[in-house]
Amino acid sequence: MARAWVFGDDLDTDQIVPGRYAPFMVGQDRFYQYAFCDARPSFTKEVRPGDVLIGGENFGCGSSREYAVAALRKLGIGGIVAKSFARIFFRNCINLGIPVVESAEAVSLVRDGDPVTLDLAAGVLRTPNGVAVLRPLAPFAQELLNAGGVVSYLREHGDFPKVR
Repeated sequence: MARAWVFGDDLDTDQIVPGRYAPFMVGQDRFYQYAFCDARPSFTKEVRPGDVLIGGENFGCGSSREYAVAALRKLGIGGIVAKSFARIFFRNCINLGIPVVESAEAVSLVRDGDPVTLDLAAGVLRTPNGVAVLRPLAPFAQELLNAGGVVSYLREHGDFPKVR
């Protein structure tokens, strides 16, 4: 079962992967090892594939560092649930195939390390303290996630669908 990693409001991309550890500084094969290195030094040693990040308002604010999201993908993060997301971060997650969904109550129901189940099909996050309802994703965002991200989607479909 996935574990929760709880963060507060205004978690910026520099806290996810500081600029000094950008791929062009330390290499494509190492940058993800510095995820949350300042705020949670043991994160990359303890995180497991499928774990879920939980946050408050404005998750992923700051610079539009796609490599911050790429690091989370490389670590196998199963999804991110927050009250709200910075727009570019949200889009980068969808583009790289990481589910990102909003929930007003998730952060108040979950404690660090709690076992959680992110059920996108049912639109809920199951926690030991109750069920948090998730805001549904737009249909095209869900299509991108189902494909594994925008690159996989384009390989599969050749181009974007016409607006419906």
